[in-house]
Amino acid sequence: MSQQNVSFILRPWSMGDLENLLKFANNKKIADNLTDAFPHPYLAENGISYISTFMDENPRRVSAIEVDGIACGSIGIFPQMDVHRKNAEMGYWLAEEYWGRGIMTEAVRQTIRYGFEWFDICRIFARPYSSNLASQRVLEKAGMKLEGRFKDALYKNGQFLDELIFSIFKPKG
Repeated sequence: MSQQNVSFILRPWSMGDLENLLKFANNKKIADNLTDAFPHPYLAENGISYISTFMDENPRRVSAIEVDGIACGSIGIFPQMDVHRKNAEMGYWLAEEYWGRGIMTEAVRQTIRYGFEWFDICRIFARPYSSNLASQRVLEKAGMKLEGRFKDALYKNGQFLDELIFSIFKPKG
């Protein structure tokens, strides 16, 4: 199966994106692959809170993924604290109708570059569920390596799942 390359941009969220955020984020298939902090159903108050939290940050931790003028996903990089302060976690989701087009792999690549440039970090990691093979493939294609598997570490939708850790290190030099 060949991928369709779709052009996209990463940009700040704005309240003008609320309608599309609610349309695309209110999808059980997306919520099933994210932590329980990502609600389902995804309601207006969830979207307003999300956009309000991230729209004016500098440097930006969370970006809207825009395709053809439509915010249809989100990607974020979250620097850690204390002894983990040289690390940042990456999280993302994309509207189902845009899956399989190579958008997320390139968004992850761009966010890795951005994260290393704008934050005082040496390592970026992501934690896909063992059941999310597509996300694992995205991370691999973006250059991240599987570091570890934690057996039955997660409990989501009434079942235990392995937690995987993928990471990439800032190039030296």
